[in-house]
Amino acid sequence: MKERMNIVVVGHVDHGKSTLIGRLLADTNSLPVGKLEQIKKTCELNAKPFEYAFLLDALVDEQTQGITIDTARIFFKTKKREYIIIDAPGHIEFLKNMISGAARAEAAILLIDAHEGIAENTKRHAYMLSLLGINQIIVAVNKMDLVDFSESRFNQIKNDYSKYLNEININPVEYVPISAFHGLNLIEHSNKMSWYKGKTILELIDSFEKEKEEEENDFRMFVQGVYKFTENGDNRRIIAGTINSGTINVGDEIIFLPSQKKSIVKSIEIFGKEAPLFAIAEQAIGLTLTTQIYVKPGDLICRIDQQLPYATNRFVANIFWMGKNNLSIHKKYKLKIGTNKAGVSIEAIKSVMNASTLKKENYREEVHRNEVAQIIFRTDKPISFDLFSKIKSTGRFVIVDEYDIAGGGIIIEALEEKEELVTPDYSGFERELYELIKKYFPHWEIKPIY
Repeated sequence: MKERMNIVVVGHVDHGKSTLIGRLLADTNSLPVGKLEQIKKTCELNAKPFEYAFLLDALVDEQTQGITIDTARIFFKTKKREYIIIDAPGHIEFLKNMISGAARAEAAILLIDAHEGIAENTKRHAYMLSLLGINQIIVAVNKMDLVDFSESRFNQIKNDYSKYLNEININPVEYVPISAFHGLNLIEHSNKMSWYKGKTILELIDSFEKEKEEEENDFRMFVQGVYKFTENGDNRRIIAGTINSGTINVGDEIIFLPSQKKSIVKSIEIFGKEAPLFAIAEQAIGLTLTTQIYVKPGDLICRIDQQLPYATNRFVANIFWMGKNNLSIHKKYKLKIGTNKAGVSIEAIKSVMNASTLKKENYREEVHRNEVAQIIFRTDKPISFDLFSKIKSTGRFVIVDEYDIAGGGIIIEALEEKEELVTPDYSGFERELYELIKKYFPHWEIKPIY
């Protein structure tokens, strides 16, 4: 079986994302037999000009029959490997899926319209890729046919975007001038842009390196549910979940966090299959134990012989806020990490940044929609997690506000556990003074008092 890699294609609306994906599918012969001809015939019958974007629309429609999905997965293949293209309807859906773990991109193609130029969302997309630790990025400058294949226009966009990317520590693998509609510089070099001496999109994709396999990491699995069977004398209690990272073997000693209860794996169960001796990352499994202990959904299972995650009620995280309401230090929220849920409040908003302009402010009381912030969070109970830089799936979380996922973040630092703070009873004068200083002397950067 060929190696597989997940790639996300991101771009502002109408910058040609669907056309690029459709063209890659067609030109790599990755479409179902007869699909291209079928779409062309449908266009002809409806007196519509054929567009490669229709291929993607048709495939996504087929995927969504009877089921609603936020992220479509489209496959194409080269001689080197198979690719899964993750295509989300918009940047908010993409971020939700990436942070919740529904989609796991290892590399990205960032699309810019050569005629329209760099849009605000183009910058936001790049910032989100940076936030999520996606470092292998191609910047594809599309619709070069609309600017007469101008080298100077391409260089202008490249120079302008490079300044922004440098500030957020993104160093693209390559900037490529393309025309997705005409299939130029996708698979083969185009003589219409002979001034471009770099690699084609496909050559660059094949040069991407696979991420370190999750099974090479320490073992982590959130408890999804605990099930007891009573039929035919079967009294097993099975602890079910999907392995986030690492490998588990029959006979391994495990610990449940944050309760610190311990046991030994008696058996590994996989639905419809003979019980294996081991299981690896991304497998959905059940565990039976040699000793019966009380565990609950949200507990994090780890191996005793490996480095354990953090267990505390305080941490620092970088978050991207996309809620209808502002994120406020005066409000409580729900935090979801894996299958674990906890109440969470904000101890301090250390800094807030506009993802498009990179304008930064320190110690604010609110974070607005589409802003990025570094925040000290405090949960109402200790939770277990890793830093995102160590294990991504146990270092990312979502924040729920009024039943909606309103923000997502990655944990960058664990802090010492603290008891719940008692809010000081500030006098009216102190509050008024604080508001006046904040209004007329913002450069003092005073910390919030309430």
